Amino acid sequence: MLGLLVVGAVSLLIGACTPGEPTAPAAQTTAAPDHVVSSRPETVVWGWYPIDRDPVLTVESGETVRIDTLTHAGATQNEDPETYLGAYGVARGEILPDVFDFWASREDRPREGRSGHIITGPVAIAGAEPGDMLEIEILELATRVPYGINNTSAGGGVFSGGYPGVREDDPVLDIPRGTRHFIETTVIDGREVALFSPQIQVPLGPFMGIMAVAPKNPTVGQPGVTVAGIQGSRPPGPFGGNMDVKDLAAGSTLYLPVFHPGALFYVGDPHSAQGDGEVSGTAIEQSLSGVFRFTVHKGQTIAGPRAETPTHYVVMGIDLDLDRALTNAVRATVSFLVSEKGLTPAEALSLASIGVDYHIGEAVDLTQVVTGRIPKHLFLND
Repeated sequence: MLGLLVVGAVSLLIGACTPGEPTAPAAQTTAAPDHVVSSRPETVVWGWYPIDRDPVLTVESGETVRIDTLTHAGATQNEDPETYLGAYGVARGEILPDVFDFWASREDRPREGRSGHIITGPVAIAGAEPGDMLEIEILELATRVPYGINNTSAGGGVFSGGYPGVREDDPVLDIPRGTRHFIETTVIDGREVALFSPQIQVPLGPFMGIMAVAPKNPTVGQPGVTVAGIQGSRPPGPFGGNMDVKDLAAGSTLYLPVFHPGALFYVGDPHSAQGDGEVSGTAIEQSLSGVFRFTVHKGQTIAGPRAETPTHYVVMGIDLDLDRALTNAVRATVSFLVSEKGLTPAEALSLASIGVDYHIGEAVDLTQVVTGRIPKHLFLND
């Protein structure tokens, strides 16, 4: 492979993507998963969440599944993967066979109303019904190749002309359009890192940018729905989706509402490192494999995604407007503290103000995500 960091001013034909602080890689699960789903052309979709697609696998509540995912970076562009990645010194044998097979399947896949992410699924969980809650334990996440790609542009991410905060008189950054940053990753002293430059190493914190259930009823006018029945994968929503919340690392748990029988779980947009906000529009886009345990909670209805890490409860506010996303995150905090910790609404808002941190999870996927991170150590019985 080529040197540590290669930057090229060549357009990358993908959509914008889309744990606390990165830590050493999580311990691998000791038991083999109950099932395995690979990222083959027949087990993935491109840029949307079908609500009536036959499951690629059906599991019982409590079972574990290893699911392979592919990054769109290197697999969806017009140029063939060997030529595209070979420009950075990647040998053909270092490219996943799944990348070649997906790339060859592109022309047969519909694109109207869809985004750029490659998404594996759906996995159905037997017994899940609308009104239930699906618990997804993220047991393990592992990189599948030792490299990834990040994009920058003077008109991308939070500098995009479509970003709500952009003004015509904003200064323009001196960045060529469509600059690709090829970044190698490796293990140093037992810790996976990105070799950003000879002087800069970024600890990896792998997570799936997309974890979703089939959305309730994709209707034109909803964020990301331009064709009836097709929920594009760019914006997250009540179904989860392209949340790009880096807290969702190995050892964390995500909770999602169920809208369809079986829940129909989708996962993709794998990332190996990202800062809160994902301000350029992409993280390190790097293919991952994950092990997940699915548990159905009957009749436990929630309005949208929330999560839990070993140290925090995590609530999420999602909206087209960042201010409203913050308001929604605070509202979700109050609701959680009232329902789960027995506080009054006034007490909950007080605790939110003095003990809860709010982070911009992502700000570049049409709808924006603010997370409220509620420390578990505040509660003496936890």
